[in-house]
Amino acid sequence: MLTLYSYWRSSAAYRVRIALNLKGLAYEQVPVHLVKDGGQQHNPDYQALNPQQLLPLLIDDSRGAVPIAQSLAIIEYLEEVFPETTLLPCDPVQRAQVRALALYLACDVHPLNNLRVLQYLSGELGVSEAGKEAWYQHWLHSGFSAIEAGLALFNEGLSLGERPGYLEACLIPQLYNACRFNCDLDAYPRILAMAARCESLDAFKQAAPQMQPDAQ
Repeated sequence: MLTLYSYWRSSAAYRVRIALNLKGLAYEQVPVHLVKDGGQQHNPDYQALNPQQLLPLLIDDSRGAVPIAQSLAIIEYLEEVFPETTLLPCDPVQRAQVRALALYLACDVHPLNNLRVLQYLSGELGVSEAGKEAWYQHWLHSGFSAIEAGLALFNEGLSLGERPGYLEACLIPQLYNACRFNCDLDAYPRILAMAARCESLDAFKQAAPQMQPDAQ
């Protein structure tokens, strides 16, 4: 059995939910609230599982129940252990191009705008809500401009031709956040077109934050 420690609004957990759904894998969710009680990810029981005190965390009971942290490491694990429905192109060059765009989203854009950073801005640094939103939008637009250009590789298709995969699992959660923070997305027609093709699919619908058992 696969167990995913998740939070409904966690972008990183959202990525993994999409990947699990695209692969057709059943899993059980254990909600970990990132805000309530000072952040349940800091509780000793969870910290014992994941010293990073971050989400998501995957446990595969069929393979020793060893906790696997970090969303992209989890997705790579799923790709290796359950290869039947691949999330990456077969061609090594195309695979590298997809990974590069996904890593840019997950490792360059998202970390500047995740909950820990926003809490630090408004808490320790005393940044106003308007200032925090300006910070978010600046880094989002910087990242999305590069992603928009990069999506030209796919000639208005999806990263696997007619099928979404690794890249879309990273893109859709970041787009969800962009909408939450009132980002104007008119300059990104390729991103919006890719998203429109994904959001009608059950794998994405079922992974959406509002569909999670802990959604508020």
